[in-house]
Amino acid sequence: MKSFPPEHIAVSKSKGLRIGWKDSHPSHYPLTYLRDHCPCAACTHAHLSGAAAPQSPPLFPLYKPVLKIEAVEPVGNYAIRIRWNDGHNTGIYSFEHLRRICPCAACAARTVSD
Repeated sequence: MKSFPPEHIAVSKSKGLRIGWKDSHPSHYPLTYLRDHCPCAACTHAHLSGAAAPQSPPLFPLYKPVLKIEAVEPVGNYAIRIRWNDGHNTGIYSFEHLRRICPCAACAARTVSD
């Protein structure tokens, strides 16, 4: 897939991101989807060298704060970093990664056919 940089990024701290790409493709990334697709080593377990991810029970299984974005900052001309209200901020979401994980129906159909 050819990489197109974003033309516009709209941030809603309570809803997610909307990106208008330079090839006119629109993408909407809901909060939970973005957080679940964090590309950092801790979230992808890349630091475990193929070992199974450790599972630890939540401290308060009945309490889970509502997920929100606290801030979004640019990383060079190729990515953004999202600071989450759960304290996580190490994920650098490259524009290539964001385009690859676009959750729209057209991109999902393309991924299945590739």
